[in-house]
Amino acid sequence: MPKTILAIGAHYDDCPFGIPGILLKAVRQHHRVVVLNLIGDYTNWPPVKGREQQLIDLSIELAKERGIEMRFLKHASMGFEPTLATKREVAEHVADVAPDIAFMLWSRDRHPDHEAASAICHAALYQPARLLGKDNAKTAGQIYWFDNGPGHTIDFTPDTYVDVSDEWPAASEWLGKLMAFVKNAPFDPTKDAAMETKITLARYRGLACGARYAEAVRAVRPKTVELF
Repeated sequence: MPKTILAIGAHYDDCPFGIPGILLKAVRQHHRVVVLNLIGDYTNWPPVKGREQQLIDLSIELAKERGIEMRFLKHASMGFEPTLATKREVAEHVADVAPDIAFMLWSRDRHPDHEAASAICHAALYQPARLLGKDNAKTAGQIYWFDNGPGHTIDFTPDTYVDVSDEWPAASEWLGKLMAFVKNAPFDPTKDAAMETKITLARYRGLACGARYAEAVRAVRPKTVELF
């Protein structure tokens, strides 16, 4: 049966960097995929000064081209904390999307936005009904943390690997086009630090599980599996 997948990040590129292959694999298998970004106000970010709305529009367009719905909240970087109000704000989207599977950023990170987003999402994904006072608000059956690369994430040890070799060309192009816009330069997959980092990480994860390219996540609540 088709499932609904919700991935939540802080910035426009957190999900396209962290788990693009997983999301594209879900689309290819005819699941519904929604990405929610907490930061939708980039007026305080110098690289896109004067092009803030274009970044939002491009992010939505690239996701849509790949069969993914992308949403943005109205927060700015360093402008939100894990308060009851922000937890309820995200919980409203959780209740609306009603995910079967959800992904959120790992809780230990060098970027304060990532840590705040993780704390907010942990509450919103686990207890949407209690936060909203709606008993019918659905909690995802499977919730996973994902990392944001060695430059940000601290002490992340995955326990679940996904082979994304077939999705890799589309996944890397998705990230690369976003990075090209930020640099205000033509798309060139051979000249981008973020893409180089992601390629290295995907190959490393692949070597760990016997795939050419892989992405790895960690289950918030591990589940038993039937081996035999």
